[in-house]
Amino acid sequence: MNDRRQESHRWNRLIHEKSPYLLQHAENPVDWFPWGPEAFQKAREEEKPIFLSIGYSTCHWCHVMAHESFEDEEVARLLNQSFISIKVDREERPDIDHIYMSVCQGLTGRGGWPLSIFMTPEGNPFFAGTYFPKTSRMGMTGFIDLLTRIADLWKNQKDRLLRSAEGIRQALQKGEETIKEEAILDATLLQKAYEELSRAFDPVWGGFGQAPKFPTPHQLNFLLRWARRSGNGHAAFMVEKTLQAMRQGGIFDQIGWGFHRYSVDEKWLVPHFEKMLYDQAMISMAYLEAYQALGKADYAQTAREIFTYVLRDMTAAEGGFYSAEDADSEGQEGRFYLWTAREVRKHLGEDLGGLFCRFYGVTDEGNFEEGTSIPHISRPLEAFARTEKIPLPELIPALQEGREKLFDLRQKRVRPLKDDKILTSWNGLMIAALAKGYQALQEERYREAARRAADFILHRMVEAHGRLARRYRLGHIAHPGFLDDYAFFIWGLIELYEATFEIRYLREAIHLNRIMVEIFGDENQGGFFYTAKDGEPLIARMKDLYDGATPSANSVAAMNLLRLGRLTGDVRLEEMAEGMARRFVPSVAQYLTAFTQFLQFLDFRIGPSWEIVIAADPMQEDARSMVRWIQQAFLPHKVVLLKPPGPPGEELAPIAPYAKGLEPLEGRPTAYLCSKFTCQKPITDLEELKHTLT
Repeated sequence: MNDRRQESHRWNRLIHEKSPYLLQHAENPVDWFPWGPEAFQKAREEEKPIFLSIGYSTCHWCHVMAHESFEDEEVARLLNQSFISIKVDREERPDIDHIYMSVCQGLTGRGGWPLSIFMTPEGNPFFAGTYFPKTSRMGMTGFIDLLTRIADLWKNQKDRLLRSAEGIRQALQKGEETIKEEAILDATLLQKAYEELSRAFDPVWGGFGQAPKFPTPHQLNFLLRWARRSGNGHAAFMVEKTLQAMRQGGIFDQIGWGFHRYSVDEKWLVPHFEKMLYDQAMISMAYLEAYQALGKADYAQTAREIFTYVLRDMTAAEGGFYSAEDADSEGQEGRFYLWTAREVRKHLGEDLGGLFCRFYGVTDEGNFEEGTSIPHISRPLEAFARTEKIPLPELIPALQEGREKLFDLRQKRVRPLKDDKILTSWNGLMIAALAKGYQALQEERYREAARRAADFILHRMVEAHGRLARRYRLGHIAHPGFLDDYAFFIWGLIELYEATFEIRYLREAIHLNRIMVEIFGDENQGGFFYTAKDGEPLIARMKDLYDGATPSANSVAAMNLLRLGRLTGDVRLEEMAEGMARRFVPSVAQYLTAFTQFLQFLDFRIGPSWEIVIAADPMQEDARSMVRWIQQAFLPHKVVLLKPPGPPGEELAPIAPYAKGLEPLEGRPTAYLCSKFTCQKPITDLEELKHTLT
């Protein structure tokens, strides 16, 4: 910041925040407030409307609007003169974002970030939009024109704005309407969802719908379950086509690994370059389940590559996982990830560089801006080897050598901003993914990484009264946890228990689930509110059901209730899950493909499902073989307890009383299986176990 800029304004109030996004705006000339009573009090005292701006640190268009408007003295003068301006990080305060995003979508038919809301000093919105350029252009209203117009309306037609705001507030507070239809809770619903996905499927490039294309891995996980249930080969084909196209496309970082946010084209070639932790978690689970279900090693390898990226670049020293990496560096989107053919040949030499360029589609003309290329796999490896007349045992290490050299070179570039806050919810997803990674691949480093992250949250992100916090950064926790913090972290703990069979993780999952039910549960309508009953009062208390970029917290909570009910034998938990099924299915049935995580819960509920107790000394090789097979198989409708002998096994009794009397038969590892409220005879032979479960 130069001296002239220093003289023009001081740091605003955001300098005292920990959020990377808020700190990005701490030297704006806009007199920003963080969300809190001070801002609303000042708005009431000065009788000014509030401008609420919501975004996040790795949001490209948030950066654009900040540079065009919030760093601009003219815009700042208008905002400071006529408005009280509040800046919110949507990742730290998703409760606020949920409310005002629903307003924007209701008023404009679209949403996104940056989110721009104008509202009364009481927080009631009367105008909503997303990105606005500084001045009007290309049919878009300019921000200066908008500020001038709203300031004039507030001065001269305030009653009109207040009536509009009150109407919007009342509509929000009505909440969801109860649908009276009878819930259909059989596989017919699952088949209809498959048919809807099939109609939206792109048979050429994979994925669903047209550009832009999002990975939406919970759709793929649902299809894997439908393929298993129905034997439908086309369901598996849709999964494979999509996973293969994504791995070969530019949406996957071919040099450093990990997935970018989404593809702006239908071919998965040109990504929006930001990388989000939740995408790595959810996409890796799709590849892992595809590997388990279909047995193809390529899917396991892609999951390993995602984990390599996360453990290398997104893991804090304390064990938790960072949130995101930006799309921009040096003021240009994607600059860190782009290459020219000349650059590749210069650093790899003509022979290896030429080979690398041909395989990864790096051309002299480029496939992106200004002659640059996004590396992608233009042809399958085997076909490329035949064309080049190079045996695979020679080609694979050559390409690997080229990739590693370019990775080392890229490390010297200016990196995109890393959002280094640690969110409980997204960490829960990553813990679940790594725990599933251990189960599918039996690689200890994944289990250890999941264990370290879970222990970090349990030790550093639990508040004095025993509830979860939302965010950790630089030694500080902030904001009470929301529903997704509980639901996603409980999911991670359940998966971690089934990866480690350490009873403490199951105990913590049950404890946090009890808190979740108590403070988020809706006793009248069923399901869960996003905010706690004793949380900060906002203008509405909302529920989250739509499975978007991340699964909805209600979808995950429903599955957690069902799994914990089966693991512990607690019928009350299953009854709560059943209530959610009956309450939400009529809504879900209206747009099935928007609720594919919830459909996975219904798939489990419909069954047949298995409760499995392995009574064995886990140090026995026969026991290890039995557990290893169960973990590696694609058995999406099962829960597993391990009951070791002696005191460790006795610890299980208060949690799962039904397992108390289950012991190894004749000293051999023994599997006790129950399904549809009926138990099978104990099994001590691994081959018999495989036959029974498959």
